[in-house]
Amino acid sequence: MKINLSARYAFRSLSRHLRRTTLSILGVGVGCGLCLFTIAFIRGEKKMMVRAAAESGAGHLTVVPNAWINTRDNDLRLDNWESKRQEIGDIEGIRIVTPRAETDALLAFGTRMRGIQMTGVDPQTEPVANRLVQKLVEGRYLTSGETGRVVIGRTVTKRLDVALDDDLMVTVAGIDGRMSSAMLRIVGIIETGSRELDGTICHATLEQIQELTGRSGATQLTILLEKPENLVHMEKQLQNHMGDSASVLDWEELLPEMAAGVEGDKTWTRMIVIIIMTVVFLGIASAQLAAVLERRREFAVLSALGMKSGRLVLIMLIEGVVLGFAGALLGLVLGVPTAYYVATRGIDFSGLYGEVEMSMSNILFDPIFYGDFGWWLVPLSFVLALVATSLSSLYPAWYAARTDPAGALRVEQ
Repeated sequence: MKINLSARYAFRSLSRHLRRTTLSILGVGVGCGLCLFTIAFIRGEKKMMVRAAAESGAGHLTVVPNAWINTRDNDLRLDNWESKRQEIGDIEGIRIVTPRAETDALLAFGTRMRGIQMTGVDPQTEPVANRLVQKLVEGRYLTSGETGRVVIGRTVTKRLDVALDDDLMVTVAGIDGRMSSAMLRIVGIIETGSRELDGTICHATLEQIQELTGRSGATQLTILLEKPENLVHMEKQLQNHMGDSASVLDWEELLPEMAAGVEGDKTWTRMIVIIIMTVVFLGIASAQLAAVLERRREFAVLSALGMKSGRLVLIMLIEGVVLGFAGALLGLVLGVPTAYYVATRGIDFSGLYGEVEMSMSNILFDPIFYGDFGWWLVPLSFVLALVATSLSSLYPAWYAARTDPAGALRVEQ
């Protein structure tokens, strides 16, 4: 009954000052809408960055020799990598597993030379796991088991002044430290749109890398998941499965620079949300305090008639909750359509970069950034609005509870 009477009084107080109430609701709604849009965009950006990293060759998870974590030595090889690949592929939730072996190589054509990291791949699974391979603009990709063939990036062709079907002299350090060379014909050229990224692409088959270096097998097994949100669980499951025979790394450990960028975006998002909600908090607190000052005599009369201070606090909190609830609804009206638009249409940043695609840490990004969207927007809006308005009502409520009836009644209107 007490709560019912307090609620009726709170609603009557809000309805007496419709302009102030409307402006308060508008402030809460706009603040919540901005927060929803910002959070949705940053969440979508993170998903896009994870997807770009995974599909640009890093994978969601990577199995490597234990010593590789500290040395990053590409001469290391996984023991029984084929059986490990088969076991991982049979685990539910694994989309694709592809092996790779890397070695430092020197490419030469005539008097022109270029150092590069050469990657041995499985031609059947690499195009599925690596989106860069899909940027093939000339020739073809490798076929399983073939040797004497290589696929390179457009920047490499320009720096060496070579073209499709030219033969490159490739020199690497063999297993015994001796130099090993072979003539490899260019059968494909990849052009991603990023000159820097195109300068790092040099693919041959695993068999070709073994023939050149004398080291058989794969350095790593790169894994794509069907559901990236299960990354932490899958990493633990795979590590338990591998035991002490190998280590499982996620994309953040392989690409610390990119992981730091994602964390930086999250920090900026928190700061933006805090700033917006602080402004909302101060606005509502100011409005509520003004309402208390206007009703000092009224509160004094109520106190003189026996109303407890706790009831006054309850009234102010109910007013804050009502403002928060209405503001949350308005925030959804403003924030959900914009979040949906960004999630479905995206924001095109190609105008900032022209025709050159964005890349970082050998990762190729799409120029269109998409936000995230889901039912999580609804509870988030209510949490933001109700927390802000409830907290902003505490000081005015405390001030109202401390109102001295005798002193308030002596104040002339």
